[in-house]
Order: sequence, then structure tokens, then C-alpha cells
Amino acid sequence: MMKLNKLAMTGLAGLMAISLSGCIVVSERGWSEGEAQYDHQQVERDNRQMISNLTMNARLDDVRTRMGTPDFNERWSENGDDYQVLFYRTQRLHADGLTTKDECTPIVFVNGELAGTGQVALDKVM
Repeated sequence: MMKLNKLAMTGLAGLMAISLSGCIVVSERGWSEGEAQYDHQQVERDNRQMISNLTMNARLDDVRTRMGTPDFNERWSENGDDYQVLFYRTQRLHADGLTTKDECTPIVFVNGELAGTGQVALDKVM
């Protein structure tokens, strides 16, 4: 009986140690070790940098691979053309912990090719 109690106590101590240890979150960008705090400013800088380096007529799949999952995504067809707009967070306007479209830069694709970035490009296709 003594061995069983000792084994049970050792297992319980191990579980407690695991549950109390700090966590390390691994991500492409924006997360740090320990408390796993999300760095919005770094993500926004990275997104602005990547968007500024996009070339016109870049393929949709290539941009998504490079940029990752967008914060918002819209698609529609009109007059035989396919439109897709990816929105990536590039600025913080509201300190509410949520990402809204007005905090994002739109990346506009027509028939799978980059047609432009920013509000001007979006206004031209809307």
C-alpha cells in the first residue's frame, strides 16, 4: 500500500509541475515566450512591409502563401470577372483587442492577379 501511495503522489506532483510551468507558444510572428503576448505592432509592421513589396499581377496563391491567412476575405463575380479582396491588419485604431476592417489594408485581386492595394484599389472595383 505504501508503494501505491508513493507512486500516486509522484504522479500527482508531476502533473502539478506540468500545469504550473510557463508555456512557450511558437508562431510565425507576433507571439513571445512566457506569457504568450501577441505583438500587434510587429504584425502590423510585417504586414505593411510585405504589402509594400508585392508586385502588380502577383498571383493570389503566391500572395496568400507569403502573407498567411488574411484577417478578412471577400469574393464575388461580376461581368465575367472574379474579384477577391484580402484584408491584413496594418494599423491599430481601436484598443479593444479586436481587428476591424478599418485597421486593415485591402489587397485586391481580379481574376487571380493582384490589381492593387489600399482603399483606392478597393474603391475602383467596388
